[in-house]
Amino acid sequence: MTKEERSWILQDFGNSAYSITITTAILPIFFKGVAASQLADATSTAYWGYANSLATLLIALLAPLLGTIADFKGVKKKLFAAFTLTAIISSALLATVGEGQWIYALVIYIITAVAFNGSSIYYDAFLTDVTTDDRMDDISSKGFGFGYLGGTIPFVLSLGLILSAENLGLTVTFATQMAFLITALWWMVFTIPMLKNVKQKYYIEGEPSKIKESFSMLWKTLLEITKNKMVLYFMIAYFFYIDGVHTVITMATAYGVDVGVDSDRLLIILVAIQLVAFPFAILYGKLAKIFGARKMIMAGIITYTVISIYGFFLKTELDFWILAMLVASAQGGIQALSRSYFGKLIPKNKSAEYFSIFNIFGKVSSIFGPLLMGIVISITGETRHGILSLIILFILGAYFFLKIKDEKVEEIA
Repeated sequence: MTKEERSWILQDFGNSAYSITITTAILPIFFKGVAASQLADATSTAYWGYANSLATLLIALLAPLLGTIADFKGVKKKLFAAFTLTAIISSALLATVGEGQWIYALVIYIITAVAFNGSSIYYDAFLTDVTTDDRMDDISSKGFGFGYLGGTIPFVLSLGLILSAENLGLTVTFATQMAFLITALWWMVFTIPMLKNVKQKYYIEGEPSKIKESFSMLWKTLLEITKNKMVLYFMIAYFFYIDGVHTVITMATAYGVDVGVDSDRLLIILVAIQLVAFPFAILYGKLAKIFGARKMIMAGIITYTVISIYGFFLKTELDFWILAMLVASAQGGIQALSRSYFGKLIPKNKSAEYFSIFNIFGKVSSIFGPLLMGIVISITGETRHGILSLIILFILGAYFFLKIKDEKVEEIA
C-alpha cells in the first residue's frame, strides 16, 4: 500500500467519527435533551428534521458547481482542506452549545453538515488520484472498513465518558460537550496525513471558470453522462439501490423500537454493526479482485433484498440481531464498491465534478425510500409492510445494474 493510499484511508478513519457521534447518535439526543429542552418533543423533532433538509438542499445546490471548479489544477486540494477544516472547527463549536440554545445549535449543525458533505465529495474524488484502477476496489473498501472502526473508537470513548460522568464528578451535559471536542480532535489528527501526502494528479489545465461558464461545463457533463450508457445505467441503478441501503440504515433504529428492542440494546447493536461492518467491507474489496466489483455489488443488492424480506417476518430481539448482522455484512461493501466502480467509469481529470453528481444522486435518492416506507406504513398500519416495500428499490436497482454489460471503461469525450 502506498503512502498516498494509506493517507486517504486514514481520512475515512477520522471523519467517520462525525457520522456516528454527531449525525447519528449523540448530537440528536443532546439537541432534544439540552439545546431544545424548552421545546415540545414534536417541535424539536420537526426543527431537527428541517435543519437536516436545509443542509441537504444547500449541499445539493452547491456541490455540482464546486465540483466543476475543483477539477482545475491545484483547486481540489484547497477546497478539500477548506471544507474539512470548517467541518472540524464547527464540530468543536458544538461543545459551546448550552441549554435552551436550540437556534445556535441548529446553525452550527447545518454548517457542520454542509462542510462534512462538501469534504466527502472531494475525498471521494481523490480516489482516482491516490490509486490505480486495478487497486481501486480494494482501497475504496479499506476506506469504508477502517472508517467503521475509526468511527467506533471515539464514539465508545465518548459514550463511556457520558455514562461515567457522575462518577467522574462531571455533569452529563459537560461530558457530552467533551464528546464533540473528542470527535473534532480525532478527525483533525487523521486529516493531517491526507493534507500532507495526497496530491491532485489529474486535472484540467487553466483557471477556474466564471460562474456562468461553470454551469455551462456542468451542463456539458450531464449531457456526456446521458450519452454514455454504462455511466447512465449505473447512475440510475445507484439511485434506486443506494436509496434502499440508506433507508434501511436510517429507519433501522425506529424499526427496532417498534418490535420492542430497548434503547440500551439498540446502542449496543449500533456499535456491533460498526465492528462487524469493518472486516466485511474489506472482504468485499478482496472478493472483488476474484469475482469482479460488478458481481459483488449484485451480491450486496441481493443481500439487501433478503434483509427486506426477513424484516417482514421479524418478531423478536434475536431476529433484530440477525437483521443487524446482515446489514453489517453488506452496507460497507456495496457503498465502497459503488464508489470505486464509478471511479473507474469516469474521466479522472473531471473526478470532482462527476463525484459531486454521484453524491447528489445519493442525497436526493434518500428522500424517496423513507417516503415509500412511510406511505406503506400509513396505509397498512404495519411497520413490517414498510420494510418489505423496499424490495421495489432493490429490484429496480438490480434491473438497471444488469443492463451494464461488462466492466470495461468507456472513454467519455
